[in-house]
Amino acid sequence: MLNSILAVFLKDIRSEIKTRYALNAVLMFVLTAVAVIAFSSAGEKITNGIAASMLWIVLFFSAMTGLQKSFVSEEERGTSLLLSLHAPSLAIYFGKLLFNMVLTSLLYGLATIAFFVFINDVEIRSPLLFWTSFLLGSLATASATTIIAAIIAKANTKAALFPVLSFPVLLPLILSGVETTYQALSGVAFAEARNNFQIIGAYTVVVIAVSFMLFDFVWKD
Repeated sequence: MLNSILAVFLKDIRSEIKTRYALNAVLMFVLTAVAVIAFSSAGEKITNGIAASMLWIVLFFSAMTGLQKSFVSEEERGTSLLLSLHAPSLAIYFGKLLFNMVLTSLLYGLATIAFFVFINDVEIRSPLLFWTSFLLGSLATASATTIIAAIIAKANTKAALFPVLSFPVLLPLILSGVETTYQALSGVAFAEARNNFQIIGAYTVVVIAVSFMLFDFVWKD
């Protein structure tokens, strides 16, 4: 099983390196979105609360731009049946999940760096709190978008369905992420964000557990 998971993961890594679809799409979106925010807010003081909210809006739409291809590309290229024949369903799920976790961390990292390069009115006063929130948020986003991408892969309107289905599922994560980011920008002690970290951690575990139970039906049907 572990070898199959690793094989699926490496296949997706090679595919992304070859096409650079997610990286190119997200990079263009992030640069455009952050530049618009920077120019529209020129001369205006951006508070920590507004900065945290804007950052998570950019992160959400970055994920919507780049993460849906994990399963959609298999249908578009007609390789889903071949993949099913060479790997069990759970290996496919965990291989895709691992790939999405790595990709989400990379995409979120690029988006965050670009955001703070253009928006220099705020500073991260609690780096440990900020980067812990960043890491947990990346893992939670990947866990939710992986199963959603599998669900919409066979639909006719994939691009439209992905953000529509993802937003209500990701809303608890976004709200917790905004709050922890605000706390990090405000210099709040790490211990004060413990409740939000527990929420994000529990969210990730629950989503992965539910996905684990449902994936075989989603993938084969």
